[in-house]
Amino acid sequence: MAAAGKTHIFCLDDHRAFGEEIKKRFSDATKYNVTVSHNEDDFLRLFFAEKSKKICKVIIIGIHDSRDNYQITENLISRIKSTNPETGILLVVNPEKMDEAAKKLRFNVDLFVPRNSNMILRVHNAVKKHISEHNLRIYRKRRNISLMVLAVFLAISLIILFIARLKFPEYF
Repeated sequence: MAAAGKTHIFCLDDHRAFGEEIKKRFSDATKYNVTVSHNEDDFLRLFFAEKSKKICKVIIIGIHDSRDNYQITENLISRIKSTNPETGILLVVNPEKMDEAAKKLRFNVDLFVPRNSNMILRVHNAVKKHISEHNLRIYRKRRNISLMVLAVFLAISLIILFIARLKFPEYF
């Protein structure tokens, strides 16, 4: 099974804490297109510039301690999910604030990643999981179309066989 194409990873890193590490981790230009933004306006402009809904998109957002930031992040996530519901969203949160963020932002988020030494590895695994799910959706659609074509072909064949049986009973 061939891969579905490039994966576009959009990273919103307000404090420039992890964006370069993510670029280093996903450095293969044939598989990944990593875009790091440092403010919300650039981030949204770059995300909405990519119009294709067939490609796999993953968004990584760094959340910081302010309660105001949760509301802004929730609005951002709802705008993204309303545009493209298949987009994967990963939130990088301080480990102490993980429960609070999970309670406030529990909808439309695929994974909460604690900001620690193995954060990049967890993000990498989550991105790979999202790519696999994206590819499974594509192949499931193809399989369903193939099964429908097969069913139509079998139905037409049975109809032709039934008509041939009525018209030419001496051959059966």
